[in-house]
Amino acid sequence: MIGLAGFVLLGAAGAVQAVPPAALAPPSPTAIDRAFRRMYAFDFPGSLAILDEAAREDPDNPLIPAVRASTYLFMEMDRLKILEMRFFLHDNNLVDGSAKLVPDPQVRTRFMAALDDTRRRATSRLAAHPDEVDALFAMCLAAGVETDYTALVERRTWRSMKLAPATLVYAKKLLARTPPFHDAYLSFGALEYIVGDLPFFIRWFAHYDGIEGNKRRGIEELKLTARYGRYLGPFARILLVVASLREKKLEDAQSLLNGLVLEFPENPLLRKELALVSDQVRRRPRK
Repeated sequence: MIGLAGFVLLGAAGAVQAVPPAALAPPSPTAIDRAFRRMYAFDFPGSLAILDEAAREDPDNPLIPAVRASTYLFMEMDRLKILEMRFFLHDNNLVDGSAKLVPDPQVRTRFMAALDDTRRRATSRLAAHPDEVDALFAMCLAAGVETDYTALVERRTWRSMKLAPATLVYAKKLLARTPPFHDAYLSFGALEYIVGDLPFFIRWFAHYDGIEGNKRRGIEELKLTARYGRYLGPFARILLVVASLREKKLEDAQSLLNGLVLEFPENPLLRKELALVSDQVRRRPRK
C-alpha cells in the first residue's frame, strides 16, 4: 500500500479537499471486493472468512493472500492503536524504535506467510502472462503492506524506506494500461508527497525512480485513487484525512470522515475520529 508508513513523514502542503467516490456504475462485487469492505469496516474475522472461502474455490489466485496480508496489517494497526489519527500528529511516534509497540508473533507469522504465498502465486502467473492485472496488483499490494508493517508495527522506518521502491515496479506497469489501474496511483501519490516534504539531507538518501518530490502532484494522484480506485479508494481517503489533519485543514478532514462514516457505518474508529474532528471544528475561533 505504501500509505500510512509514508505519511509518518508528512508536513504541510496545499489544501486537501474532500474527494467523494466516483459516481460510476460499480462492477459486480467479487470475494476480493467484499473482503476489502469488511476490512475497512474493521470486521477482520469477516474479511478472513470471505478469503478462506474464496481460497477453496480459487486456490491459485494471488490476490487472496495479498488481501489476507492487508487484513492482518489492519488488525495489528487497530490493536496497537496506530490507526488513531492522534498517532500521526505527534512526531515522536514516527521515528525508528520510538514507541514501545510489540507485534503479535502469531499474527506476524501469518502475515509473512501470506506475503510469501502471494509472491509465489503471482510470480507463477506473471511468468506465463507478464501483464496479468491481478498478479501485478497482488505484487504491488504485497510490497506496500510489507512496507507499512515494517514502518508502523515493527518501528523500522529506515528499513521501510528501502522496501518502498519494490511497489513502484508493479505500480508503473498497472498505470501504463489503458485505462490505468487507478488503485496504483496510491503508491506514487504517497511517495511523491512524502519525498517532497523531506528535508534536503534526507531526500538525498531517499531517491526513488519516477518520484520528483512534487507534493501537489502527490495529492492529485491520491485523489485519483480516492475517487476511482476499486480496492484502495477508502484507504486513499484515510490518507487524505491524515494529511488534512497534519495541515490543520479541519473542515477538509471532517468532510472526508463524514463520507467514510457513511460508507462504513460499522467502523467504530471512523465514528470516533469524526466526533473528535467535529468538536475541534466547533471549538475553533471564527476568523
